Amino acid sequence: MKFKGYARADGQVGVRNYIGVIPTVFCANRVARQIADQVAGAIALNHPVGCSQVGEDLEITAKTLIAMGRHPNFAATLVVGLGCERFTAEEFFDKLKAFRKPADMILIQEEGDTLKTIEKGIKIVKRWAEDISNLQKEEVDLTNLIVGVKCGGTDATSGISANPAVGVMSDMVVREGGTIIFSEVNELLGAEHILAKRAANQEVADRIYQKIDKWEEKLRCQGTSKKYRHRGAIISTGNFDGGVSSVVEKALGNIYKSGTMPIEGVIDYAERPPKPGGVYLMDSPSHDGEVVTAFVGGGAQVVVFTTGRGTPAGFPFVPVVKVTGNSYSFEKMHENIDVNAGTIIQEEASIESVGKQIFDLVLSVASGKKVKAEILGHDELFCITRALVPEGTGIVCPEQ
Repeated sequence: MKFKGYARADGQVGVRNYIGVIPTVFCANRVARQIADQVAGAIALNHPVGCSQVGEDLEITAKTLIAMGRHPNFAATLVVGLGCERFTAEEFFDKLKAFRKPADMILIQEEGDTLKTIEKGIKIVKRWAEDISNLQKEEVDLTNLIVGVKCGGTDATSGISANPAVGVMSDMVVREGGTIIFSEVNELLGAEHILAKRAANQEVADRIYQKIDKWEEKLRCQGTSKKYRHRGAIISTGNFDGGVSSVVEKALGNIYKSGTMPIEGVIDYAERPPKPGGVYLMDSPSHDGEVVTAFVGGGAQVVVFTTGRGTPAGFPFVPVVKVTGNSYSFEKMHENIDVNAGTIIQEEASIESVGKQIFDLVLSVASGKKVKAEILGHDELFCITRALVPEGTGIVCPEQ
């Protein structure tokens, strides 16, 4: 199996050919957006952080933004800084140079004002746009492909049709040498023993238990506090309304997306898998944007996203394939959803045949076909996570 992508100097392969315009701090968001708006193929990222952060919070922001900048779907990256932030534009720029990516930086305070910064930024990005317009796709094998699998707006049909079909796709990707990343660790409670049995070795099994136990303890502390008990539900009202009764039930349906192949390792938020091929669990909470951003930071060029109740959300520069588990949501949100796995429930198609359909679509999307979220310009899923719970810190629960 092959797909056509853009070979980058650092050995990665992009499935899109955009230019990234990335602010280091929220103060530079509008400048970055105005630069990108003037050049076709430029994508600005918008984030509310980068200032008044310390320690792990700031490190996660820096790590995630650097990962965005080096992503293979960006042919070049412009860093836009204010000039007084803690995660400096210079640090960001230096990291990008190490990845042999065409990159530059501009600082609003050095240029004098936002108008001068925008003018300079447009000239830089326009020059790159001319250069990358000549880049040609190459046929490559699936060892160059990373796919993130996620669910959101889950209902009872997600775990019995959409997720199992995506699991078939995941197995096919791995058999062809590709990589699958899954996450939503705080919604894997009750399924850890099943995942541990798939671990490639005991060390990986121990890491699976460690990560899930960490999140269970954090949720226990936060969800059982008398002060916030009315905010303590782990799963959403939409999940309940859709027929999902508990987080364990949700977890047992959730894990189908990752397929049946051995889990090769557990990786941190926005961390790249250490080698091509196999299935990896990424440490991230279940918030749709935080998870998809983490996948993209880990190098995923395509995301497959199942949704029983329906969601239109997309990512700014990575295609998000939408799969629903029921025909009702597919018809109701037809302009937002790419694949209807409800045909499985209606006994019109098998799990295997819909899985093959999703696999074929992923290869087409990797080769350039646009999904509905891209066509409609949905970009809501870029969201840098808050600080995770450090391992070994010994969480102290509040008074119950």
